[in-house]
Amino acid sequence: MAKKAESTLINMLLSLTVIAVVAGAILALVSGVTAEPIAKAEQAKTENAIKAVLPDFDHLETKDIDGIACNLAYTADNNLVGIAVPATSKKGFGGDLGIMYGFDAEGNITGYQVLKTAETPGLGAKAAEWFQKGAKGDVIGKNPGTNNITVSKDGGEVDAISGSTITSRAFCDAIAIAYELYKKGVNE
Repeated sequence: MAKKAESTLINMLLSLTVIAVVAGAILALVSGVTAEPIAKAEQAKTENAIKAVLPDFDHLETKDIDGIACNLAYTADNNLVGIAVPATSKKGFGGDLGIMYGFDAEGNITGYQVLKTAETPGLGAKAAEWFQKGAKGDVIGKNPGTNNITVSKDGGEVDAISGSTITSRAFCDAIAIAYELYKKGVNE
């Protein structure tokens, strides 16, 4: 039977150092292995969101607008049919609320997809459906340039999610951010 190492400060520090180095190496290995699949999944999620929020199109052109990659959608004869604009509001209840918005050539909202949320399940997480066409907070078809896209509690035209006004405000804030990018994308 092996003799137990003496319990000294140096032995404890060496043991903890070895454990920390081995754990760090394992974490680095796992991170390296999972980084590419995670990046591919995020890219696929973004691509699916672009297709979901825009009217039918033949080809896309990615355009950097204020450091944000926006996608301009065109018909076969190069007529602009819409722009997919990702926007993130920092005002969400649970943190950042990231959404891909689609705008047609006139600036009307054609759709949206939630890309990132940490909102409360059952309340703020309802944003994925609450503002869709035909739902209570329907924003589809509205133009932020002519409609007051804020929650009704603040004098706007959008019904807030019941019990989740903060998330609803963040959703409307993200629309305002996306619309400003849309205007720059159309006017450049």
